[in-house]
Amino acid sequence: MIVRPEGGPRVVVGVDDSPGARCALAWAIGEARIRSLPLLVVHASALPPHVAAAGQLGCVTDALQGAGEQLIRLLLEDVADGTPYGVRTSMLALVGEPGAALVRLAREDDILVVGRGGRGPFSRLLRPSVRLHCARRARATLVCVGPPAVQSVIENLTEGERPTDRFGIRRLSQRLWRTDAPGP
Repeated sequence: MIVRPEGGPRVVVGVDDSPGARCALAWAIGEARIRSLPLLVVHASALPPHVAAAGQLGCVTDALQGAGEQLIRLLLEDVADGTPYGVRTSMLALVGEPGAALVRLAREDDILVVGRGGRGPFSRLLRPSVRLHCARRARATLVCVGPPAVQSVIENLTEGERPTDRFGIRRLSQRLWRTDAPGP
């Protein structure tokens, strides 16, 4: 067993409510389990510009942090049936630009995991890409995980079975990482 100092490496994963983030979370859980590293699940919510201009930061930031914590719990439940078995897991909900928050949190010896989606150029103008921001500025090792192709999801599911989660990611992650945790 390897004993690491308190400030040792960890797996930091940024999540939102997207298929790419669910896959990134599943990958990060497996990586943390394989490497015996702690897992930090982070959700950062950008502050709406009209709120900052109005000066009503207190109640809005509390509401955004509460919604972020709830989203993290929901994603962990969806992907891993709750807190992942055998992985030291912590959650952090922040208010701020997601890319900048992840770059600030991830240290040089960490593994930073983000999801990759299929947004178009117009969508990126309105909301900058977290993945590209992290790729340009992060000191940590960056892993970008995309959602599986529809064909691979169909092939990995047994015929006649329906996944219990929205995207079938829990079943895929259990098959990929062969967890010994009790199933559903």
